[in-house]
Amino acid sequence: MFSKSIVALVTPFNHLGEVDYDSLKSLVEYHIKSGSNGIVAVGTTGESATLTVEEHVKVVNKTVEFAAGRIPIIAGTGANATHEAVTFSRLLNNSGVAGCLSVTPYYNKPTQEGLYQHYKAIAEVSEVPVILYNVPGRTGVDLLPETVGRLSKLDKIVGIKDATGDLSRVEKFRELCGEDFILLSGDDATGLDFVKLGGDGVISVTNNIAAADMAQMFQLAADGQFEEAEKINQKLMPLHKNLFVESSPIPVKWAAHQMGLIKEGDLRLPLTVLSEPAQVIVTQALKDAGIQ
Repeated sequence: MFSKSIVALVTPFNHLGEVDYDSLKSLVEYHIKSGSNGIVAVGTTGESATLTVEEHVKVVNKTVEFAAGRIPIIAGTGANATHEAVTFSRLLNNSGVAGCLSVTPYYNKPTQEGLYQHYKAIAEVSEVPVILYNVPGRTGVDLLPETVGRLSKLDKIVGIKDATGDLSRVEKFRELCGEDFILLSGDDATGLDFVKLGGDGVISVTNNIAAADMAQMFQLAADGQFEEAEKINQKLMPLHKNLFVESSPIPVKWAAHQMGLIKEGDLRLPLTVLSEPAQVIVTQALKDAGIQ
């Protein structure tokens, strides 16, 4: 269920800072029509850090409603307080999500044992599969392969989204976690290489604006046609890199607005609109990728 090209979906806001559910519905339809293999609702790219608990749950529930069983929805349920992450898991257990994605506790900088106990607590209350999420560049803590190996033995923990870009980890994960453990890249620039080495797919920022190309690329990879997949990957490489010219999701949200995928490109403070110099860079990346 969790493989190939999964989008880390943006959360659209209107100019008043409210969630734009009409645009959210349009985004879900765009990804279904484009062949995306899954949607992560309210992850990092969905600005989970600035949504209230009520908004967070509602956005997930509305995404499930709009999808109507046509595409798996994965709920972002991470938090830096274990009790809060547990609460999100409980609140979304009966929402119809296919699984949840839980980021490592940010700012606290727990030990590896602390990370193990954090995820163990989540696994004990979750009624849906749990995907670990490791992104040290944002959280300040690294979930090491050895700890992932321990966690893979727990019921409900089925995979990991690894955004380190460290391709040497793929082999370590397979050795420590087994062949059935789901390995997803969280780094677009190395995502295809991650799959070549034995990964199952990617949870992608680029997918927000190049969904059909991403779906085709990872289907080709799944079929072992890596040469053809690489041609698409090289075309998209300007996006893989330049959608991070400023903190994500600033660039991708601006691009989605420019493409008419969302009505407005507003973000919530402390994130601000893409700067003019960066707009030039992202515009060129869209052109280079054949998007505009």
